[in-house]
Amino acid sequence: MSNMQIDAFLACDTPYEEADTVLFGAPFDGTTSYRPGTRFGSNAIRRESYGIETYSPYQDRDLEECAVADLGDLELPFGDTEGALCGIEERAAQILRDGKRPFLLGGEHLVTLGAVRAAVKKYPQLCIVHFDAHADLRDDYLGVKLSHACVLRRCHELVGDGRIAQFGIRSGLREEFAWGKAHTLLHPFGFDGLEEVLKAFSGKPVYFTLDLDVLDPSVFPGTGTPEAGGVTFEQLRRAAQLVCAAADVVALDVNELSPHYDASGVSTAVACKIVREMLLALRR
Repeated sequence: MSNMQIDAFLACDTPYEEADTVLFGAPFDGTTSYRPGTRFGSNAIRRESYGIETYSPYQDRDLEECAVADLGDLELPFGDTEGALCGIEERAAQILRDGKRPFLLGGEHLVTLGAVRAAVKKYPQLCIVHFDAHADLRDDYLGVKLSHACVLRRCHELVGDGRIAQFGIRSGLREEFAWGKAHTLLHPFGFDGLEEVLKAFSGKPVYFTLDLDVLDPSVFPGTGTPEAGGVTFEQLRRAAQLVCAAADVVALDVNELSPHYDASGVSTAVACKIVREMLLALRR
């Protein structure tokens, strides 16, 4: 898969050979169930990152001191969902083979499945920490099993019971919530129980997937599936920072920004700041 452009996220211009963490974008929204537009998310995050500082006063760390490379966006076939997932898996697998940590910028949430496929092949005991407004546990959506509404169900088929912890969930079918209670560590509405989950996952490889619509739409309106009742920026920052600092995160992603639904640019700025804080908090 080729790269569509080479502009780097803020200060993430370390040569690939020297990097610990490697960003890459997956501009795909071929299964979006409501409002499309997440294909523009990764490029917007990269472009608008120059509106924030490299230094984080929250952590007293600076991106200029970190070894992060940015490979740009993959060129993905929008008419071929499995082909797009294969392209994402291929890129994530190469980064993992080179002893580095892939950090995927979506794109819709289904892109996570491609990266998880790569991660679980290298780390068979992989656990997943999932922040989202939606359970994403449907077996199919309108008869389609490869959908952003089904992504965590497909991931469960790879890792099994008790190895997916979900937080912030406030939307889904009754059947999804019942299935999640039986098969995942489901924590609705917020981040209660996160520290206990991270202790349980201690010493195990973790994939961290963050759907930005976990945020309340008053904070983050720029998404295709806004869901009232979400968390604040500060709650998310603290929780995401905790996961990146406390867990053995071997791969991660941020997804579901649809920048054109927020003409003010605030949603993109929020996404940029969350990505910055996650990069800075990752275990070196």
